[in-house]
Amino acid sequence: MREYIRHPSSIPLEVKVADVPDAQSEYLNNVSLGGLSFHSTNRLEAGVRISIRIPLLRETVQVSGQVVWCMKQGEAYEVGVVFRDKEEAFRTRMVEQICHIEEYKNEVFEQEHRQLTSEEAAIEWIKKYAGSFPELMTEE
Repeated sequence: MREYIRHPSSIPLEVKVADVPDAQSEYLNNVSLGGLSFHSTNRLEAGVRISIRIPLLRETVQVSGQVVWCMKQGEAYEVGVVFRDKEEAFRTRMVEQICHIEEYKNEVFEQEHRQLTSEEAAIEWIKKYAGSFPELMTEE
């Protein structure tokens, strides 16, 4: 069973289907150790290989995966992607941390009325929570 972390759908993704020249702008829905899901305006077939760019803070994370499911939700779709290897999963753990930091930034604003930059939120989040963030488990 995958353990997905829910995130606000405000985190942008650039999704490029293999062998298709144009990329689509989409939004992250969930991320886990083995994959992620995102909201899409387009239906994607299971088995399709995709490349995902996630522009966050000062760097862009790029991962590759394969569509494993696509479900219609209203006028759009939710697409599930599995990562191709452990390195992809590790890079996505960075994204997961950044998502937690962005959630923290939003919570601080809602609860304390402090508006933090992403960098300020990262510094505070790391001090408070990085020690309890689950380690990436790999099988050798």
